[in-house]
Amino acid sequence: MTEQPVPAQQSETAPAGDHQPIKQRKNGLYPAVSDELAAHMRNGWADTELRGLEPLPQAAETARRRSALSRRFPGERLVIPAGNLRTRSNDTEYPFRAGTEYAHLTGDQSEDGVLVLEPAADGGHQAVLYLLPRSDRENGEFWLDGQGELWVGRRYSLAENEQRLGLPCRDVRKAAGELAEQAGPVRLVRGHDQGLEAALADRLDAGRDEELRVFLSELRLVKDAFEIGELQKAVDSTVRGFEDVVKVLDRAEATSERYIEGTFFLRARVEGNDVGYGSICAAGPHATTLHWVRNDGPVRSGELLLLDAGVETHTLYTADVTRTLPVNGRFTGLQRKIYDAVYEAQEAGIAAVRPGAKYRDFHDAAQRVLAGKLVEWGLVEGPVERVLELGLQRRWTLHGTGHMLGMDVHDCALARTETYVDGTLEPGMCLTVEPGLYFQADDLTVPAEYRGIGVRIEDDILVTEDGNRNLSAALPRSSAGVESWMARLKG
Repeated sequence: MTEQPVPAQQSETAPAGDHQPIKQRKNGLYPAVSDELAAHMRNGWADTELRGLEPLPQAAETARRRSALSRRFPGERLVIPAGNLRTRSNDTEYPFRAGTEYAHLTGDQSEDGVLVLEPAADGGHQAVLYLLPRSDRENGEFWLDGQGELWVGRRYSLAENEQRLGLPCRDVRKAAGELAEQAGPVRLVRGHDQGLEAALADRLDAGRDEELRVFLSELRLVKDAFEIGELQKAVDSTVRGFEDVVKVLDRAEATSERYIEGTFFLRARVEGNDVGYGSICAAGPHATTLHWVRNDGPVRSGELLLLDAGVETHTLYTADVTRTLPVNGRFTGLQRKIYDAVYEAQEAGIAAVRPGAKYRDFHDAAQRVLAGKLVEWGLVEGPVERVLELGLQRRWTLHGTGHMLGMDVHDCALARTETYVDGTLEPGMCLTVEPGLYFQADDLTVPAEYRGIGVRIEDDILVTEDGNRNLSAALPRSSAGVESWMARLKG
């Protein structure tokens, strides 16, 4: 990686509109800019403005979402930021991922963006998007600033973004000042832009801001047709990523779980934006750790691999799929018994997903099956009703059986209890069904042969008008189906 120039916040930057070169401070690595070089860099550049751009495919949907937001908070100024770059170390940043609320309402993914809904006289709103314009070539920003376009690539101009996003766009460097000048209270989605929070601090109220975030979370509970299509794309790429992993299990055995992680990541980057969350590539006893993301352990024939991974699309919708696979392609007798129990529980859970059902129904259905298996195997004293009443099965089932899915892997997390976990399923909701059994390596309450075995099966389920659709049905789920699928891929 080449040495970057001094970041803009450390530079003596000319005022906006003053076309003078940015003067760099000497740091021993990057010398000051001569007037001759500055003049040379200002000239000789072609006009690259893009014209006649098509709106983003989701532009109509983002407009509809903003209208719903406007109706909920009439006459109030609403501010939804994208967020800023975060430093990873020294002068390098983490890859930027726009705040979910912002991306959901705009379709834009650029850092520093701010969506503002200005109250209108009729009680509605005028939506305005504040964005970084093209880097200024006159004052040298494009090549002297560490985030200038010569360093990090071209960005859309304000005029181009107006065509793409269907919103009037202004220079984001003026946003804090313009908002600070406005009278009246403001609601802000917090946690993304400290500069905006500081500029508006005396007009913000934590309770009112939380109401805004809760509404925006609940706005994502029911997916529209565009979102469902994106989720299916994410799942389809994820299926291909799982196939990639099966084909290289022999190489993973020669290295570690990292080979599995890297193999899946390649598919995510080639077909999507990224992975939607840290991939869980848990082999052997690591499968009993729910969020095993170190992925640095051995992969051994005769043991199980629990792979929990999802591709995130370019529009930031993520899949979330889990399969538990025998590394050598064949389950042992005990592995199959535990796997089949989880599969039966998942079948019961999926069958409970339908419009009008309570959200908790699929969890309860899956837990009842697993509790029955634990009683049947003599691992806990029955009857099943007693086990469920006391929650005794949770020693081995550990987690809830699913969650909402969308732009966040655990989508709609701030929704109120009454609209989410105590709510009712509706067509367009998308959720995971993912029961599991986990027998820890040091669990002395189970026979020794159980210890170190973890099994989870997870699919992405869309609630339809007449029931549900398994978006990830292309991946086999039964133990026999998994074995046949793996044999075909490894053959």
